[in-house]
Amino acid sequence: MVEFEVLQQIIVNRRSAKPATMNGKKIEDAAIHRLLQLANWAPTHGVTEPWRFIVYSGDAVQEFCYNHAEIYKRETPADKFNSIKYEKQKHTGDMVSHIIAVYMKRGANPNIPALEEICATAAAVENILLGAETLGIAVLWSTGGVVHNDAMKEFLDLNEEDIMIGLLYMGYTDEVTRDGRRTPAEDKITWKK
Repeated sequence: MVEFEVLQQIIVNRRSAKPATMNGKKIEDAAIHRLLQLANWAPTHGVTEPWRFIVYSGDAVQEFCYNHAEIYKRETPADKFNSIKYEKQKHTGDMVSHIIAVYMKRGANPNIPALEEICATAAAVENILLGAETLGIAVLWSTGGVVHNDAMKEFLDLNEEDIMIGLLYMGYTDEVTRDGRRTPAEDKITWKK
């Protein structure tokens, strides 16, 4: 029962942290590696292990953010382009330690639906989020900007059938963790006996 209570506390206390709240302190690459090892234990139908990670650290963080902003600029029609959004994307990594691009690598087995591969990759992300909580690492799982645009897939050299799951902005924050809000679980459960 103690293990359940520890896990419950980790899950209930986990919160997303916006990159703007991060303090610039760097995460040791070894800690990132440990989190990716946890990700590798996500459930996977047929042991396809579809999760893939591209890790940006050091100068590559700023370079990625610049390229993300440039893709947004290139792919957005002039009448919808927002220079504030462009600048925000360009500077999102200013205080971030690492960015991990997460995508689902579509397997060759047609008997396993893409949806199952997406779910397995999302479970791998959840393992990272929970592990990060235990290490005091702040994370934002983002699907903003042009994450789901084909131009991002091209930039990351993904195959057509691969699917972007999101970007993990990682670092440390001095912000006090706020209480979470959820509606009661009972409102989302139907028991049949």
